[in-house]
Amino acid sequence: MPYYRSMGDVPRKRHLRGDRYEEVMGEEGFSGESSILYHLGSPSALLAVREMPDPRPGLVPNHPLLPRHIRTSDVPGGGDAVLDRRVLLGNDDVVVGWVVADRTSAYYRNAVGDEVAFVQSGRAVVESVFGHLVVGPGDYVVVPRSATHRWVPDGTEPLALLVVESRGHVRPPKRYLSPGGQFLEQAPYCERDVRGPELVVPAEDGGESTEVVVRTGAGLSVHTLPASPFDVTGWAGCLYPWAFSIHDFEPIVGAIHQPPHVHQTFEGPGFVVCSFVPRPYDFHAGAIKVPYHHANVDSDEVIFYSAGDFMSRAGSGIGVGSISLHPNGFVHGPQPGSMERAADQDRTEEVAVMIDTFRPLSLGPAAVEASDDVYPWTWARQ
Repeated sequence: MPYYRSMGDVPRKRHLRGDRYEEVMGEEGFSGESSILYHLGSPSALLAVREMPDPRPGLVPNHPLLPRHIRTSDVPGGGDAVLDRRVLLGNDDVVVGWVVADRTSAYYRNAVGDEVAFVQSGRAVVESVFGHLVVGPGDYVVVPRSATHRWVPDGTEPLALLVVESRGHVRPPKRYLSPGGQFLEQAPYCERDVRGPELVVPAEDGGESTEVVVRTGAGLSVHTLPASPFDVTGWAGCLYPWAFSIHDFEPIVGAIHQPPHVHQTFEGPGFVVCSFVPRPYDFHAGAIKVPYHHANVDSDEVIFYSAGDFMSRAGSGIGVGSISLHPNGFVHGPQPGSMERAADQDRTEEVAVMIDTFRPLSLGPAAVEASDDVYPWTWARQ
C-alpha cells in the first residue's frame, strides 16, 4: 500500500537488538514496499514439511472461441475459502476462482503472488500476521504475497468470494498516485477509503503447533510450526493486507460513453480490475448510454455481475451472480434492444467487477459445467 502504518509495540529504531524476532517482509528484492514484524518466536522455526496434493484441475482452451455466461449458482459450494476454491478461468498471469465457504480456512501463504478477493455475500475476519481485518459484502480484500493468513467466516451465512490470484503484485493504478505514493485528487478512491488490519496481541506462550499451507509454482506444501504464526506483537511499514469497498469507488462520468479504463481499480502484471457502480448515464443529448460494440484486441474481458440491473445485458439471461467472458476475437456489445431501453434512463443501477487480461484465458471444468449454452447466440435474437 502507498502509505505507512505502525501497530502495536514497535521499537523506535529498526534492526537493533531486542527481546523479539524481527522479520523484514519486502517486495522486489527489498526495493519496493516492505514492513517489519516483531515475533515472540522465530518465524523460521519448522518441525516438519510435507507435500500436499493440489486439488486444482487443469485448464482447457476456450476453443472453438465462444463468448460465455457462467452461472456461479451452478458452481458447487462448501468448504473453506482457500482449499475449496473452484478455478473458473486462468492463464500464466492470473487465476480467477469462486468459492462459497462455510468454515474456517487453513492457515495459508501464497508465495506465487498477491490475491484480490471480492466479497459477494457473507462476512468474515481475515486473520493474519498483521492482525484482524473485518470484511463484508462489497469489499475488495488485497492480501500480499507470502502473508500468512486465514479466512474465518462469522457463521451467519456462507461466505461467497470471487478470488483473483496474481502471478505478481496488485496495486492501485500508477496514474492515481503521486511520485511519493499519495492518491491524487482525480483518483476515484483514496487513503480514507482503505482499511488495514487491527493488531491482536498474541498469547505469550505462542499457542500450539500449527500447520500452514504454502502455495508455490510447484504446488502445495505443508509447514508445521512449533506455535501459531500469529505471534506478532508489533509491526510497521507499507506492506499489509487491506480492504476497500466497491461502494466507496467514485465513478467518472462524461457527456458521451467513457472507455473502460475510467473504472480501473487495481493493476497487476498482465491484467487489470475495474469497478462498475451506480452512476449518472452519459448526458449528451445524442449519447449511446450503454457500451458501444467494441473489440479490445489485446484483452479477454470478464465481468462478474454483483448487484442491480444490467441494462446492456437485458434479455441475455445474465443476472446477479453471473460471470461473462468476452474473449479477444469476439466483437461484443449490448444485447438487442438495450440501446432503446436505455434511451430515457438517466442513471445506471449496476454493481459489477471487471477483470481484463492481456493474454487469452483458458477454462476450468467448473466454468465449462456452469456455462449457459444459449448465451453465445443471444445477440442474434430480434
